[in-house]
Amino acid sequence: MGMKQQFQCFCLLGAVFITFFIICWDVRRYSTFYMQMAPQTDVTHLKMHQEHRRRIIREFCSANSSLNFTEKLITFDQIPNKALDHLIVDDHHGVIYCFVPKVACTNWKRVMIVLSQNLKAPDGAPYLDPLDIPLNVIHNSTLHKTFNKLWRRFGRYSRPLMHHKLKNYTKFLFVRDPFVRLISAFRDKFVKPDEYFYNMYGSTMLQRYANISKPPDSVQEAFAAGNRLSFTHFIKYLLDPQTEKEKPFNEHWQQMYRLCHPCQIEYDFVGKLETLDEDTEHLLKILGLDNYIHFPPGHENRTAVDWEQDWFANISVADRRKLYHLYETDFRLFEYDKPETLLHE
Repeated sequence: MGMKQQFQCFCLLGAVFITFFIICWDVRRYSTFYMQMAPQTDVTHLKMHQEHRRRIIREFCSANSSLNFTEKLITFDQIPNKALDHLIVDDHHGVIYCFVPKVACTNWKRVMIVLSQNLKAPDGAPYLDPLDIPLNVIHNSTLHKTFNKLWRRFGRYSRPLMHHKLKNYTKFLFVRDPFVRLISAFRDKFVKPDEYFYNMYGSTMLQRYANISKPPDSVQEAFAAGNRLSFTHFIKYLLDPQTEKEKPFNEHWQQMYRLCHPCQIEYDFVGKLETLDEDTEHLLKILGLDNYIHFPPGHENRTAVDWEQDWFANISVADRRKLYHLYETDFRLFEYDKPETLLHE
């Protein structure tokens, strides 16, 4: 090979090497850029989600909105103290959590127990991992400091305290598709044998809607005799005007807005069960707790949205519409789609 050919070959290799170097440099530069930008884009996206959710609530809570409901125009001070029992307060970290049963509240209560350090492990130290907390104590109301307890402790001085905390603490709640939440409540409390819920509600439902004049005394006897509640009985109970005249709805099927009062309390964060993982991660970062708290994984047996069609198969369209009307405020305040297929079959 002559000198000229060697020189041309060397130049060609050099050009290939330089081109390869430039390409690698650009790829690295752009990948670094996108790695830096991705978290910022995600955070911006999540912030926009939050602002949108909060704005929808503000709009529906305004006096001139098209949505009218019982609590809409009352003030915070007009809410009875007993109705503030779902607001759990953590003074250490300046956090207020309104828990809604059947919306990951077991795991959020675990987190609130860890934050408050109100419960000690067998070794005498406070629990640090939410999953270490025994299941039988999570819903023990004595462990949670609520607004209702503030009233019981401080009487008429409690309201200024509440206002101070509402103004200065980070307030959050998690919500869920209202119909799916009802299915979840029914599955949890009536499909499985639950003595308390059978005695308090189940036997009455069997009597009124299943034509069983003398229901068995215990849930085990009822199950053994084949006297089980159907989802249809449960819906009839919810729609019966007599039900709330006798006593308020249980918290597991009480409307979410009636538990958490979003028109009187301007929440800083509105999470959804449908986006639990990303919402939880975002919220823990906002609270500065993402390196301190590991949120327990979601329940594998969670009621799915696409089960609605099957569960409502035996409910008349007329009753489905009445049920939607009963929970319409939750659907609209928290921006859940109206279940058109269920309401127009």
